[in-house]
Amino acid sequence: MTGKAGKKKGVHTISLGKVRDKRGNLSVVESGSSIPFKIARSYWVYDVPGGEARQGHAYHKSEEFIIALSGSFDLLTDDGKKSSTIHLDRCNKGVYIPSGTWRHMINFATNSIALVLASTAYSPKDYIRDYEKFKELKEAGEI
Repeated sequence: MTGKAGKKKGVHTISLGKVRDKRGNLSVVESGSSIPFKIARSYWVYDVPGGEARQGHAYHKSEEFIIALSGSFDLLTDDGKKSSTIHLDRCNKGVYIPSGTWRHMINFATNSIALVLASTAYSPKDYIRDYEKFKELKEAGEI
């Protein structure tokens, strides 16, 4: 039932699997099994007006797994060498974001819910909120 995270590095999509049932479907996320880290924090983003975006940022240490629980949005990622856009619109598929990766969520459909699972507890010091600073840190090999 549960997808496997595997050893893949970098930003990548992970399918969580689906148990089909006439009463409704079920998908599961398990620390270290379906995603490649232990979950220390979870939060969700909701009530974002249709078409709006959420501010981009990166982390020094934290890894994330992002799922569209309801609705859809686009996830823009940048690892300093390659950028990509991934459309999320299925609750049994998510995106793994390693530390040191800039990410930005845009194009929210009305009533969307984004679930974010993180490898670390909240720490304001872990955030990189300025894209130019992110690029400097990447070029210097500090993240």
